[in-house]
Amino acid sequence: MSNRMVCREASHAGSWYTASGSQLNAQLEGWLSQAQSTVGPARAIIAPHAGYTYCGACAAHAYKQVDPSITRRVFILGPSHHVPLSRCALSPAEVYRTPLYDLRIDQKVYADLWKTGMFERMSLQTDEDEHSIEMHLPYTAKAMESHKDEFSIVPVLVGALSESKEQEYGKLLSKYLADPSNLFIISSDFCHWGLCPHTLSKNANKLQAVICEEFPVS
Repeated sequence: MSNRMVCREASHAGSWYTASGSQLNAQLEGWLSQAQSTVGPARAIIAPHAGYTYCGACAAHAYKQVDPSITRRVFILGPSHHVPLSRCALSPAEVYRTPLYDLRIDQKVYADLWKTGMFERMSLQTDEDEHSIEMHLPYTAKAMESHKDEFSIVPVLVGALSESKEQEYGKLLSKYLADPSNLFIISSDFCHWGLCPHTLSKNANKLQAVICEEFPVS
């Protein structure tokens, strides 16, 4: 039996963002330097998952609110674009690679989530095809670089959930959100459909009501 670690490659590096670690670091530093820390430290942020050419500067305003000194675990929730899901799914990987440095998945939390019976296991190919989580990995690495050996990530691929399932997952995840050492990153474009202002308001209200329950995103 092989003990080889399962790694998810940075499959969108070189297309959706630069594969050069030095160039990526300079870009992220530039965008973050233009953003202001206004409401931090954040317990949860909502940020886009488009290519960095389109959303890099925008995402910086969310990541500027992250305090790496108190964050020990980063949950990243991204919607599935390539496979149909009626539930949420967990990665088979142990490590997510980025051009900056590798990010370690919290296997204890993954085991606890898996025991609930509420999650599917996505294939590594599905994981690497998906961009909604990956686009937050370089920014997570950059925001947390001063404590890069002191945190782990919990990536969750989110399917097309019924309203009852949204409530179930909200209840499950609310206990993690109650822990101030956990940060939640909600990956969204908001405006894939509908009139943009209406969709933005609807989705923001839904996130506050469902995912955060009594710990709303401000």
